[in-house]
Amino acid sequence: MKITLDRVNDNFHFELKNERGHIVNVDSRPEFGGDNMGASPMELVLMGVAGCSAIDMISILKKQRQEITSFKAEVEGERVQVGEAKPFKDIHIVFYLEGPINEEKAARAAQLSFEKYCSVSKTLEPNATIHYKVVLNNKSL
Repeated sequence: MKITLDRVNDNFHFELKNERGHIVNVDSRPEFGGDNMGASPMELVLMGVAGCSAIDMISILKKQRQEITSFKAEVEGERVQVGEAKPFKDIHIVFYLEGPINEEKAARAAQLSFEKYCSVSKTLEPNATIHYKVVLNNKSL
């Protein structure tokens, strides 16, 4: 896996590209000298957790022939000061699923993602605790 980074302006706006040509813009907020032209690196980490676990869950539920009519997630990260850095301490993710989905299968898909499959959360595990919740058809599981 390889990513290339090109600086776009004189501040902190970067264009990152993967080997398949997909582009992501990264920048810093104005209060830190950026121009707000993209997500921050820490926001990308949270996006990675959401995307990785969503792919896992949908893959698991599709194999079980569950019909997903809507799939959304919200992720929040709590950071802690460690020297000059502020890594994530806790990450909270809530999945919102809709459709004729079996409750046990939805809950198990999330559990399998975080305990076994999601490489992003496994990468973060040594330093951050990931908490997750599944809401199926407006009912918290």
